[in-house]
Amino acid sequence: MNLSIKDQRQLAALASGGTSNYPIYTKFLNLIKQLNLKGDCLDFGAGIGKLSQQMYALNYFNSMTAADIMERPLELDKSIKWINSDLNNSLDMPDNQFDVIVSSEVIEHLENPRAIAREWFRLLRPNGTLILSTPNNESWRSLLALLFQGHFVAFGDSCYPAHITALLRKDIERIFLEVGFTSVEFTFTDYGGIPKMPQRSYQEFSFGLLKGLRYSDNLVVIAYKLI
Repeated sequence: MNLSIKDQRQLAALASGGTSNYPIYTKFLNLIKQLNLKGDCLDFGAGIGKLSQQMYALNYFNSMTAADIMERPLELDKSIKWINSDLNNSLDMPDNQFDVIVSSEVIEHLENPRAIAREWFRLLRPNGTLILSTPNNESWRSLLALLFQGHFVAFGDSCYPAHITALLRKDIERIFLEVGFTSVEFTFTDYGGIPKMPQRSYQEFSFGLLKGLRYSDNLVVIAYKLI
């Protein structure tokens, strides 16, 4: 049976489980606090709404909106607005709607990262902030997978067709500066699985000393629209 493109994308979204892991969510919440982010927030690619719910509970934002190809989760707080949309396409809303956009483990699921970056730039208000995460393809675990298996660790057959777009820091920097973001900063979740033993982390064995670029499974990007 031939599925429509929409059905294929919905199945890929369901395959991912609609959620990210604890270190990623913790990093997002800490950055929101550290940067003292306020105003209207969009969770772009909210999945089953776990991060949306946690951000809403911070009481930092005037409003919380979540968007995803998946249907609205039944348990999501009613104060959180839900937009059901294929995120490969533009959201049906005017420009300059949000002060903050967060996107946890989404860009690797989408077909055109430049189009998505333009969409984020369009939706952000001047002086807005974007925070996103994606698999860190420059970790030791990912580089070893590329060397011995011919693909980054998060882009093997077991991750396909959910993960389709692999990006490095240089790719992200070029894309975001090209579409108009003024500055791009990189940080990491500081949690990374050991090659061939991903259920155990570098941090567990090093008492937290091994962290950063080579020892984190996920890259976090902070971009600013300073116009």
